[in-house]
Amino acid sequence: MVGSSRSTPQEAAWAEEVGRLLAERDVVLVCGGLGGVMEAACRGAREAGGLTVGILPSAERTSGNRYLDIILPTGMGYARNAIVAYSGEAVIAIGGSSGTLSEIAYATVRKIPVVTLGSWRLEERELSQAARPVVVTSAAEAVEKALELMRG
Repeated sequence: MVGSSRSTPQEAAWAEEVGRLLAERDVVLVCGGLGGVMEAACRGAREAGGLTVGILPSAERTSGNRYLDIILPTGMGYARNAIVAYSGEAVIAIGGSSGTLSEIAYATVRKIPVVTLGSWRLEERELSQAARPVVVTSAAEAVEKALELMRG
């Protein structure tokens, strides 16, 4: 799960639902561990009994949101985005700015499936069919599509 540390109310609602739906399917939620959509997704996952992992940009464990079960402080700043993107079998992007764009780009390089909801849309000229992000319009569709793409 990737997205902005400052979310709109709609993005936060989508993220919380994504977190809940992933937890209900026993999927571990990995994110950047900060606020915004990351916190909302972790809240949804935690409230549904799921496991949350935050890969933090700072070296301080306390910089993560309160819904994290596993906290990995890196001290790497935005360079940790590669770790976030590479940690999952699929990436769901909600909203976001340039940090989110970098995570999407890292995932496409490794051909990790990307599903976007109110997030970046990439030009198709340089991406293989397998690497193209899939655009969806709801949290439920994002989770279903990510799980489908993970299974191959």
